[in-house]
Amino acid sequence: MRRSTFLLATLWLAFAAPGYAADLSAQLTAFFKARDPQHAAGMTVVVRTPQTQWPACETPQLLLPGNSRQWGNLSIAANCGQNRRYLQVQVQVTGQYLVANRQLARGTSVGASDFRLESGRLDTLPARALINADNLVDAIALRDIPPGQPVTTSMLRQPWRVKAGQNVMVIASGNGFNASSEGRALNNAGAAQMVRVRMGNGQVVSGRVDADGNILISL
Repeated sequence: MRRSTFLLATLWLAFAAPGYAADLSAQLTAFFKARDPQHAAGMTVVVRTPQTQWPACETPQLLLPGNSRQWGNLSIAANCGQNRRYLQVQVQVTGQYLVANRQLARGTSVGASDFRLESGRLDTLPARALINADNLVDAIALRDIPPGQPVTTSMLRQPWRVKAGQNVMVIASGNGFNASSEGRALNNAGAAQMVRVRMGNGQVVSGRVDADGNILISL
């Protein structure tokens, strides 16, 4: 009797496992495509965890830590009630990314025309690689960038809209309240970045730089 039970269980696993594997792979693929619909068409999800360590239920709840990378090797939690398993997956994505058109010298001002789009595996690129030319107007190269080099955010910065020691206008606004006063910037900052300002009475406040170089504070 015991031998028959074991044989039946073995046969069930042999027939059921392929279908279950396909279902879980499909669920993981759908999960990551919903997370990044922009690159869904060029996405493939490979499960690295052995099938013997997969969750037991057919439709586990899939959860990613909030600070997870977008692509590449990731660890995702698969919950079956109170039972949690961690699956190692590789999210492979094909798409376009920016490379330099020519040799870009450190400290020079660059723009969208200095870059071109290449196609390839985005998940194998360096961290924070740029995938479009948005916000590259008058950017400054922070290092020498050779032609064909994938470009990351750490290689560029926006031009300073406010410089340390510069007199700036601070505009504070709230519910039915609006006031402005002059102060002195304590650090360099680009548009939309935060800057600290010492006011005339010695108080130090922090606000966000707008396109005109004013410092905006919400109360």
